[in-house]
Amino acid sequence: MRKLLACFWLCVSLGLAQSYKIAVIGLVHSHVWGHLGRMASNQPAELVGIAEPNAELVAEAKKLAPNARYFTDYRQMLEQAKPDIVWAFVENNRHLEIVQACAPRKIHVMFEKPLAASHKEALAIEQLARKHGIQVMTNYQMAWWPTQYAAHQLAKSGELGKVWRIHGIVGHGGPGSTGVRSKYFFEWLTDPVRNGGGALVDFGCYNALWALWYLGRPATVYAQVNRLQPERFPKVEDHATLVLTYPEGVAVLEGSWDLPRSFQDLEVFGRQGSLYVTRDRVEVRKGKETTQAQVQPLPPERAEPVAYLVHCLRNNRPLEGMVSLPMNVQVMEILEAAKESIKTGRAVRLPAR
Repeated sequence: MRKLLACFWLCVSLGLAQSYKIAVIGLVHSHVWGHLGRMASNQPAELVGIAEPNAELVAEAKKLAPNARYFTDYRQMLEQAKPDIVWAFVENNRHLEIVQACAPRKIHVMFEKPLAASHKEALAIEQLARKHGIQVMTNYQMAWWPTQYAAHQLAKSGELGKVWRIHGIVGHGGPGSTGVRSKYFFEWLTDPVRNGGGALVDFGCYNALWALWYLGRPATVYAQVNRLQPERFPKVEDHATLVLTYPEGVAVLEGSWDLPRSFQDLEVFGRQGSLYVTRDRVEVRKGKETTQAQVQPLPPERAEPVAYLVHCLRNNRPLEGMVSLPMNVQVMEILEAAKESIKTGRAVRLPAR
């Protein structure tokens, strides 16, 4: 993989492909700390600016990107640095605001999951993207795990028989709240307006995405939530269970801040077998027999988010699969139906298309 990546970026550096400029808006989403160091290498896109008014967060960013150009006003950065791509690490309810600023400037946008704080805002983002001809990516860490694609290919191959049921569980013991990199993230992640909910939104989006990828758009959505740590999360739920029904299938999905360890596990069921999928492995289970599926590395242009967006822009191709805009608008439709189900205590039927 390292040799492939080196060859890929060598071609870019030799001018064999169009170069792109990227800028960061916001540092309040803690996922930024896992990406900023790589972005500071200026590959596969040149980092031309970071916009954040919080001095504490800027000081942390300078540890990873000391040579970057910093701004307190992101609109000023858009005008002066003129990026081709913006990766926004802001509160979920500010995603529409970012697209409203970027789309008329023909700037492509990346967000950390989910796409928005509500389905209404997701639809508005989709409308702006179409009107101005920009790409909008929703980034999920699992979108860059080879195991996800190996499992999906096996499921679609007929190896399990007709896939009719999935069970997803995503979560951990809850978000951290101490330290500069965590305290501002915790503040908005546990706010029902800025996040759009609690564990339902934080981890339910992964689950809804899996359901769409394997089974398609559901007929009904039922949701139930728990508040097991009200002293820690007084404003939002910390556990959510969703049941999505289909004419010939079901998805049972759990998102939680109450687990004893981290999970991002998926089970896929057919009549002839099942899969157990984690970040590191794909187990094929048939009767009493369990085998490990072969998992191939992803090609360099599909191995990380910036590389994939640049690849699609360079080749004039739409984003596909888990990170695509249409898929993530549907994720927000499911989460919105889940919120309605929680209010009413009943399953919500999605409108026919």
